[in-house]
Amino acid sequence: MSGSSDGVEFVSCDLHYHADKPAFGKDPTSIECQTPRPITINGKKMLTIDVHAHTLLHGAKHLIEGRPELNGKDPFDDPGKVRVADIPTRLQDMDAMGLDMQALSVVTFNHFYWAEYELAEEIVRINNEEMAEICGQYPDRFVGLALIAMQHPELAAAQLEYAVKKLGMRGAMIGANIEGEDLANPRFNPFWAKAEELDVIVFIHPFDFRKSGNRLKGKGFLNNTIGNPLDSTIAVAHLIYEGTLDAYPGLKIVVAHGGGFLPSYIGRFDHGHNSNDRGGRGLEKKKPSDYLKQLYFDTLVFGTENLAHLIRECGIDQLVLGTDHPAGMANINPIAHILSVPGLSEDDIEKMLGGTLKKLLKL
Repeated sequence: MSGSSDGVEFVSCDLHYHADKPAFGKDPTSIECQTPRPITINGKKMLTIDVHAHTLLHGAKHLIEGRPELNGKDPFDDPGKVRVADIPTRLQDMDAMGLDMQALSVVTFNHFYWAEYELAEEIVRINNEEMAEICGQYPDRFVGLALIAMQHPELAAAQLEYAVKKLGMRGAMIGANIEGEDLANPRFNPFWAKAEELDVIVFIHPFDFRKSGNRLKGKGFLNNTIGNPLDSTIAVAHLIYEGTLDAYPGLKIVVAHGGGFLPSYIGRFDHGHNSNDRGGRGLEKKKPSDYLKQLYFDTLVFGTENLAHLIRECGIDQLVLGTDHPAGMANINPIAHILSVPGLSEDDIEKMLGGTLKKLLKL
């Protein structure tokens, strides 16, 4: 197996994995690629699909320039992180990482949930049309997850339907909160109802955990390392306890970063539900852990034992490959991480690498 940092050529070889002898040792690097495509495991070619892959589209830039909500920042000034415009470079990255396909989603800081109705309508239209054009040019490498104006729920439902039925999108990516509002707020029900009706995935990605005050400031990029998974944890917890997942049991929700802290602390959630200590039970109709089988989680948890734990708590069928490419917090060696977990079958590996996503995205 060999790779090339300049992207001229990537040549893969057959990776050998057995339940008692993983193909990679514990905790492989997350900042270097070790598995160029195509991915072949024990002689079988495996389809690889990344659900957590961001883009930065510039078509709507002129609509938001100078807005006070931006606080003087340029949300489009990020060429080194989300380079979808440079398709050859992106494909080079994907080849090096062993990725056949990516489900592209617009970066969260370009969702502009503060936008009024008409502006939000136009931002979404431009972004989704641009995304659809890219995916149409490279249908074997990209599919799109629509941008949605969640701050206007009725509009969001209509946008999702148009994106899926007219633009070929495979679902939507939304923030874990909408300008501080939780996704379980009943006013968002028109969107959830439409997502269930269309039978498409909704990828929940943390956005901006503003409730921390000064606690996440300082060294360590804590707003990301702690704040982002915490944002997702809170979002999904509310969807459970406020009864949203019971009201719309057909939803196909994928949660970024392995579901945040939810799977690791699900026993505490169950205890609160069972004991109802100080209101630990909400509107949920079953134990919180039962909802893990109703949700999907990406594999972006970095450590081998973290991923093994996620598998044990959620089950193979609920896990899909995610990288956060091409952001700085991306795991650019995601396949090696999956292949570092002992005890997997070839069927398990095939599902996590792309089999489950192939069904969810209706490829």
